[in-house]
Amino acid sequence: MRFTPAIVVLLCAATAHANPRAFPFTYTTDGLPAGEVEIEQYADLVSMRGVTSSAAKETYLQSAFQTEIEIGLTDRLELGLYLTYVPTYGDQYGSQTIPAGAGTGLKQRLKYLLADPDAWPIDVGVYGELTENESEVELEAKLLLGKRFGSVRVAANLVGETELYFSKQRDIVLAPSLAVGYEVTPALHVGIESFLRGEYPQNPKPATRTFGLGPQAYLGPTVLYNFGKLWWCTGLYTRVTDTSHDLQPGEPYGRFWARTVIGYSL
Repeated sequence: MRFTPAIVVLLCAATAHANPRAFPFTYTTDGLPAGEVEIEQYADLVSMRGVTSSAAKETYLQSAFQTEIEIGLTDRLELGLYLTYVPTYGDQYGSQTIPAGAGTGLKQRLKYLLADPDAWPIDVGVYGELTENESEVELEAKLLLGKRFGSVRVAANLVGETELYFSKQRDIVLAPSLAVGYEVTPALHVGIESFLRGEYPQNPKPATRTFGLGPQAYLGPTVLYNFGKLWWCTGLYTRVTDTSHDLQPGEPYGRFWARTVIGYSL
């Protein structure tokens, strides 16, 4: 027990330099200080429907992974480099669906904070991302909004994407998110988060919109454990739109979605 004060001091010092994800989907207006580097590992699990080799429909959990290296270029400009991967199940499913927005490939992004925290009535940041995967190139822009009220944090992202498929199909995607969190202690944060995604094909435009194009929305609780240089953020979500829909193979919006993110500050 005599080592407890020293341990607390070390953890608090490390926490002051960490930049954990408060929410799994919603980016906040926090950024890494200049020269700092952080590694983040994402894992998604989404309930999907597939067709087995015996032609039976079956519910399964589809996973998707993302590894990110974040680099603080300045105190307000951050670079992110990603490697993304969606595993396949071989011959187990003749028809396999990947979660909406996922893919195997690379991403590069810049995040810029327009002012220092609390300098404006609402903290504002902008975010630009380029994605290259097995089926398309994506151009994404985010407007990041945030505000703290003591121990309460509110964050919102306004997100738009242009998807340029190698098949020459062109889609526009709208994917906003909103989250509210509460700092129970410096090491424990809890919250609630919602996110929505809708895809709008432009070339060609469909005659009718299907379930798989959305928009579909999810809502669920989140928790962040901050151990200093190491942190862990998790959210468990349920689809709150089209709740009576019987999910079919090929549709990318399962009833349940989980995302966990582990980060380590170098």
